[in-house]
Amino acid sequence: MAPAAVNAQEVTYVEDPAQGYLFNRMQDNWFVEAEGGAGVMMSKYDKHAKFGDRIGLKGNLAVGKWFSPLWGARFGGEFEQLKGATPAYFESVLGYRNEIAKDGFHKQQFNNIGAFGDLMFNLTNWVMGYKPGRFYNAVLYGGMGIHWVYSRELQNDDKGDWKYSANEGKESRNFSFRAGLLNTFRVSNHVNILLDLRFDEMQEHVDGWNAGKSWNEIPSVLVGLSYKFNKTEWNAPVVPVCPEIKYTDAYVDDLRAKLEAANQNIANLKQQLDECRNRKAPEPAPVAEAPLATVYFPINVSKVVGVQQKVVDAVGEVMKNESNNYVLTGWADNYTGNKTINTRLRKERVASVKKMLVKKGIDAGRLDAQINDGELTNYGAKAASLDRAVTINRAK
Repeated sequence: MAPAAVNAQEVTYVEDPAQGYLFNRMQDNWFVEAEGGAGVMMSKYDKHAKFGDRIGLKGNLAVGKWFSPLWGARFGGEFEQLKGATPAYFESVLGYRNEIAKDGFHKQQFNNIGAFGDLMFNLTNWVMGYKPGRFYNAVLYGGMGIHWVYSRELQNDDKGDWKYSANEGKESRNFSFRAGLLNTFRVSNHVNILLDLRFDEMQEHVDGWNAGKSWNEIPSVLVGLSYKFNKTEWNAPVVPVCPEIKYTDAYVDDLRAKLEAANQNIANLKQQLDECRNRKAPEPAPVAEAPLATVYFPINVSKVVGVQQKVVDAVGEVMKNESNNYVLTGWADNYTGNKTINTRLRKERVASVKKMLVKKGIDAGRLDAQINDGELTNYGAKAASLDRAVTINRAK
């Protein structure tokens, strides 16, 4: 047991990622982020515009939460400026501007304002394991958005005003699917720099009503910042780690000596147990016979009063049915009064009880009245009332 106790003191407790990770509180691992950048629209006729004329600004604000080291989600709002080209012979074109780009194509531009939601997966933690304070993390995400389209009103010779539902409400709302790689670079426990490589597949009528709906690819690059709230790390369950034991010859010899000593102690205990089992039990000490009855008196009183009269009557009934002789002993406490008073009380009390028994028809010759100067109970001054009594015993 001694080596076990020593080894127990050397046990350490560490977090074990192999056991998984613990969920944090609901208010932990929240973040807000802001991103800004540019995207390129790649609809059917956009190749007829210069590449620079196809670059539009993008931006978004989002709030999100990581539910584990691998999975998270974010929701927010975004703005997209989409530019491209459309055939000049389309008289009604969303975002039409009365300007020929080249090869008979108009330039066009429209703005999307909408909301989005993404499901996020930390690829780095999945491949390399979770590590607090890692500088770089690659996060894959995918989701969808809904947008409301603002464009210029269609006019023949001039640019109209920017307006929602500029085309009489037609094609004024679209949906998109999105996926991307969010690269995060740690600045501190709460701040990250973001590089977002995104690809959108957007539902949009960009090349005239007669062309119908189409799906347009929009690759984009955004940079930004994120701020994390409250606790940002994850804890693994704590497990005990036992110390490594090196089995040297000296260590084994020490264990063998301790084992032999323990075996000897066991043998000694067994011998002592056998001796105890074979030892004869001592004769029990004689127990003094309990009084037949005890009659109690108030302090400085020698007359039998109250319920004690019923005790004496009951004892008299017992004596009538027996032929024994009896010893009546008068007592007084030694904590009050003085020797003279206490002696008088002892004599008067025992005489009072004897007189009552004789009146009950008990022969006075059967009653031996005595006094005792000692203490009846020896429980101290607090129990002095128990010493003011007359005890009645059967004579031996």
